Amino acid sequence: MPSILLEIKNGVGLIILNRPDKLNSFNRDMALLLQEKLETCKIDKHVRCIHITGAGKGFSAGQDLAEVVDPSGPSMQQILSEHYNPIITQIRNIPKPFVAAVNGVAAGAGANIALCCDIVVAAQSASFIQAFSKIGLIPDSGGTFFLPRLIGFQKASALSMLGDKVSTAEAERMGLIYKVLPDQDFIQETEKIAYQLAQMPTRGLGLIKKALNASLVNTLDEQLKLEDQLQQEAAKTYDYKEGVQAFLEKRAAIFKGE
Repeated sequence: MPSILLEIKNGVGLIILNRPDKLNSFNRDMALLLQEKLETCKIDKHVRCIHITGAGKGFSAGQDLAEVVDPSGPSMQQILSEHYNPIITQIRNIPKPFVAAVNGVAAGAGANIALCCDIVVAAQSASFIQAFSKIGLIPDSGGTFFLPRLIGFQKASALSMLGDKVSTAEAERMGLIYKVLPDQDFIQETEKIAYQLAQMPTRGLGLIKKALNASLVNTLDEQLKLEDQLQQEAAKTYDYKEGVQAFLEKRAAIFKGE
């Protein structure tokens, strides 16, 4: 079986990290295949939302350390510049919503791939671990960028240095994730969120994502100007016109993602 599975269903690209015997830890082939599947979702106009989860008991345990110590394996520089950094960039820059369905442990780069998604939903039995410090490394895959912005400097510093295991209840409480759902029917419930997003104004959602990305570095004045620009762009879409017309006619809007 390939290490990344992709099924396109009801407007959603359903991606499964598929090395369950390794808790879906990443090796080079898996990282490059995920990049390929993300690109497929980007260019396929029928895909209006991307849903990512893990096979088996875990979401992803991060980097497969057996590959790191293999003399013929990729260097640390390659692992970051060729494997993880492109994945994070794709997730943030593809103008479609991403749902991370964290079904089990999410550690190291696996945790940060989940946390950079637009909506992160976790099962009650799942957990998050910034495991890097345990082996003398720093959080990568955007960890040092997203963590302080999600939960504040002090929490981010403590979790990065101590490598505490964070339950999903605590993750929700501190604002690390959107919502915790029961283990029973977890994937079906998270897919419902993705299917809902896939029926919404896709271009508008992409512009929301673009604005939020910029808000991480913009001043208020810069952000106000960007909002003006993006709102004008949104107002030219088919879905905006359909949304207004449906509101006036008191009916459900039928969006096309255009």
